[in-house]
Amino acid sequence: MPSSTRWVESLSPWPEDGFGTERMRALLRELGDPQERFPAIHVVGTNGKSTTTRLTEALLLDAGLSVGSYLSPHVGSWGERIRIGGREADFEAAVSAVRPAAEALGTTQFEVLTAAALTAFAAAGVDVGVVEAGLGGRHDATNVLRTRVVVLTSVALDHMEVLGDTREAIAAEKLAVVQPGCTVVLAEEEWHGVAEENGAAEVVVTARSNLALAVTAAESFLGRSVDPHAADRVELPGRLERRGESPLEIWDGAHNLAGLGWLLPRLPAAAGWTVVCSILRDKRPGMMLEALSVLGPRLVATESTSGRAVPTAELAALGSAHFDEVAAEPDPATARARALELAGPGGAVLVTGSLYLLADLSAANRDHL
Repeated sequence: MPSSTRWVESLSPWPEDGFGTERMRALLRELGDPQERFPAIHVVGTNGKSTTTRLTEALLLDAGLSVGSYLSPHVGSWGERIRIGGREADFEAAVSAVRPAAEALGTTQFEVLTAAALTAFAAAGVDVGVVEAGLGGRHDATNVLRTRVVVLTSVALDHMEVLGDTREAIAAEKLAVVQPGCTVVLAEEEWHGVAEENGAAEVVVTARSNLALAVTAAESFLGRSVDPHAADRVELPGRLERRGESPLEIWDGAHNLAGLGWLLPRLPAAAGWTVVCSILRDKRPGMMLEALSVLGPRLVATESTSGRAVPTAELAALGSAHFDEVAAEPDPATARARALELAGPGGAVLVTGSLYLLADLSAANRDHL
């Protein structure tokens, strides 16, 4: 593995001194404030941010713009996070460009990745950066942009220990990224007033779909219409991703109750699913397992490498209240293999609960190859 990628993996994703943009802004000053060299579309919300970002990227590319896009987390490789011109950028080079300054300031993993993306976008001379927020908005490392359009995909109860314990509080944190003169694109009318209070010059409410949000965002940025079909071929790993046919195997990174609410009605019909999952401790795992139990009687509990993952034995114990058959396999690859065996050729397996789990499985597949 290249040295800068190993270094990124060694960094803590969580700030020891609390969330805020002070260290991020200091890092960007050392790098020449690359974020000032292009306008941005800032994508915030609870679910659907990565998909909306990629769809917006595709629409703007089709309109003839040079586009940088930044997403998180990744599933297959770190390179998924930083894209320029519709392709993954040179991740190693992007990180290497910011590493000396980042090391001097003791920045977090997400701050490094954000700075690497913004620096790469500036170096490439992009016409626009489409940037997905990490956690929340107000104190997120991405809240440093020269923003023209803000997209709020959805608001649900998530990260409550940081963002607040009501949807209203969470919406306020996410829409705190709005800058005077911005256009704000919403799928939920109820946040119209919050957007205006934060300085939005225009608020556009559109349909509740990622594509509708992306089309409205792109058109708001351009001031003209776009062709929605330009986004037809956009596919993201780990989003209703079909990985096998016999048994049917679906990977989806639904990591909270709202995500499961989107996923469950969209799954293909099957006689009964075997569920493989790892869930982060702050995602109300008992309620998530109860929601997943409608799919079938079998659960294989496992544990991603995230430090926030519920330990396998604890997850299995929670699952036993909702599933008839529960197996505990701490290693994700072993858990997946066990589920495929239990399901058999005519069955169905859903791997879900965390994008970190899908990333671990993708890494295990690469190592096996």
